[in-house]
Amino acid sequence: MKTLINWVAGALIAMTASTAGAQDPENTIYLDLEYGRVVIELRPDLAPQHVERFKELTRRGFYDGLVWHRVIEGFMAQTGDPEGDGTGGSELPNLPAEFNDEDHVRGALSMARAADINSANSQFYVVLDHAPHLNGQYTYFGKVVDGMEFVDQIRKGNPARNGTVTYPDRIVQIQVAADAND
Repeated sequence: MKTLINWVAGALIAMTASTAGAQDPENTIYLDLEYGRVVIELRPDLAPQHVERFKELTRRGFYDGLVWHRVIEGFMAQTGDPEGDGTGGSELPNLPAEFNDEDHVRGALSMARAADINSANSQFYVVLDHAPHLNGQYTYFGKVVDGMEFVDQIRKGNPARNGTVTYPDRIVQIQVAADAND
């Protein structure tokens, strides 16, 4: 009987593993890095257009394999550029700013933009340490709720030093939890 109970418990855990920890699977993101899975809670109540764009590009597989082209220790890690150098975006039109009162604390997810406040497109970043100077300047649209230790490990590529080249980390896969198969 004890074996049967253990088997049933294990089966239930396995069945719910794909959305474990996801309060709202439609607004939860699984960001897989080579180091582990990062779980992000999106905030459509704060930035509905940014959340929809992020989910649309995620569902298209746009972010899969992209490099973290800008990583500044103690500040943020940025990705979402198909060019890999911070100059590109998706083919979709830019988004109008959806600034809000959320604080850019460690784990905040925000959309990058150019000088024009209405130029956010596909590039996003995760804040590595409290960055209050970003408040009201960039659209906060989510936060890391699990796996920040994996974000901390993201490295940016470096040019050859003593014959050694370091390549930047890439997003392995990113999925909306509601669509996840694992």
